[in-house]
Amino acid sequence: MIRSQNMSCRTHYEAIGVKEDASQEEIRKTYRSAILALHPDKLPDSSEQSNPLGSEFLEVQRAWKVLGDPGSRALYDRELRTLRQEAVAAEDVTMRDMMVVEEEEDGGGFDLSYQCRCGDFFCISSCELDEMGYQFSRNRGEVSLHSPSSMQASIVLPCGSCSLKLRLVID
Repeated sequence: MIRSQNMSCRTHYEAIGVKEDASQEEIRKTYRSAILALHPDKLPDSSEQSNPLGSEFLEVQRAWKVLGDPGSRALYDRELRTLRQEAVAAEDVTMRDMMVVEEEEDGGGFDLSYQCRCGDFFCISSCELDEMGYQFSRNRGEVSLHSPSSMQASIVLPCGSCSLKLRLVID
């Protein structure tokens, strides 16, 4: 997951569910399994789905279009490295380091924040986390965040005032 200047995107590797160093054969096998599991014809009635338009299915297809071809995969890997270099973080923090601020309006939402050395905060809301596909659970005022895949993920958060960035590591 790459998040920079309030823009976030899930990598094609995360969409398919493989590590970035996976072989072409591993990518192909995982893609085939994912596409069969996510195919709209195999999903229950759309009124019961959390994803009625099959956008996850389409995301996996787009990822395969890039990763299935070794040439386009190499180009994508170079672009991904460039994006990550631009998103260099001042420091890495975990959920234990973040402060949970309850939102009073709806009662169910919250913000995660961490104070920057400039005095402002690095922030992300539960709504943004939900849109990115992260699962969170609450237990006695503590929030746990879980990556949508079994792989460790991170989100790069910009400071509200200065140019520093922070990497929130999610396991």
